[in-house]
Amino acid sequence: MSQKRIEIGTRSEIPMLGSRIVKSDEGDIAIFRTSQDTFFAVRDSCPHRQGPLSQGIVHGDRVTCPLHNWVIDLQSGEATGPDAGCTPTYQIEQEGERLYLTVASHTLQG
Repeated sequence: MSQKRIEIGTRSEIPMLGSRIVKSDEGDIAIFRTSQDTFFAVRDSCPHRQGPLSQGIVHGDRVTCPLHNWVIDLQSGEATGPDAGCTPTYQIEQEGERLYLTVASHTLQG
């Protein structure tokens, strides 16, 4: 398995306290922008009932799932509080105003 770098767009294309969806071989990935102008990427699926995290409320470095109010730490992907579970996280790189996402690239052999 190798790494694949996907150009997401510019910083200004993701609203403050908002998100954007990126399609990948691994499924939908939600890109979040916090009030501190920090960017995070997690699979767009809550570990509880696969709610769309991209539709949740961003607060600090966390997002609250819109289905059952699970709070997910955007740095680790871990559920917080009494809830337990994790969603995958991904690396975001910035080059000037442009943002890039790094995901695993699956290749078939044989």
